Amino acid sequence: MGRAVAGHQRSTRAHLLAVALVLFWSSGFIGAELGPGTAGAQTLLTWRCLVIALLLVPFLPRPSERWHAREWVRQAVLALLCQCLYLTGVFWAAAAGVPAGTSALVASLQPAVVLLATAGLHHGAVRRVHLWGLLAGTAGVALAAAGDVGAGASPLALALPVGAVLSLAAGTLLHQRWTREEPTGGRSMPLLQTLAVQSLFTAGFTTAVAAPGGDLLPPPSSAFWTAVGWTVVAGLGSYAAYYRAVDALGADRANALLYLTPAVTALWAAALFGGEVRSTTLAGLALSAAGAALLLRVESLRPVSGGTATDRSPHR
Repeated sequence: MGRAVAGHQRSTRAHLLAVALVLFWSSGFIGAELGPGTAGAQTLLTWRCLVIALLLVPFLPRPSERWHAREWVRQAVLALLCQCLYLTGVFWAAAAGVPAGTSALVASLQPAVVLLATAGLHHGAVRRVHLWGLLAGTAGVALAAAGDVGAGASPLALALPVGAVLSLAAGTLLHQRWTREEPTGGRSMPLLQTLAVQSLFTAGFTTAVAAPGGDLLPPPSSAFWTAVGWTVVAGLGSYAAYYRAVDALGADRANALLYLTPAVTALWAAALFGGEVRSTTLAGLALSAAGAALLLRVESLRPVSGGTATDRSPHR
């Protein structure tokens, strides 16, 4: 009886985590699209990062904790890949005229990138159900975003979300590998400390990029601060849910949930900007959900025999 209750509680938490990840992650693309009408993309991104860093200051590690220098280097690398380069690609793409749905479309190809990279790095076996899940999810994404692709965006602008996806995928794989290794000193930073440290690095990075070009000064506009507020809430929720999902479900299964973001982004856009909810959006959402369900039903990829000692770590 106790095991059944515990299993039900774990299942409930997993479902809530999945819903939170999809809602927060998709809302981030809307926040990026709010910016171009209020200020430059770099200005909005910088103040989004500065506000988040300020809010998370109380959670920064205390000097008495004495984290090993290697852990700080890891957090800096993850901040660069998962936040600095990823967010820059998304925000600059929005400023270059790439619709939120199209950015979400490109970003949702990450499950395929992460799954195939995980299989390649750890010699894992990609099952037929994985391929069916990827096929259904990708088809649903394409259907949901029909009409957005090619909406006046240049090839260079479309390359920005592609670079963002590759950066986040690389950071995701590193995050999973490092958390499953035996951490330096036998432990790694808790989630809130991780977010605080990475936000501090990200705020420094975006400020350093914005200041030389004169993009640091915010405009005296309530609409700008509304956009900042939206991106702050979306950013905090997105990364907290994303890192938690990667740790709890594995990188490949957590990223399967991103297949749902284009259709949900389209629903956000329709609600906020008065756009029409197309039948293809709803059909794409259903097909993407089927693909994500297939990928979530199978275990996270594991290495086959012959892997390294690290790959066979009990932390897996």
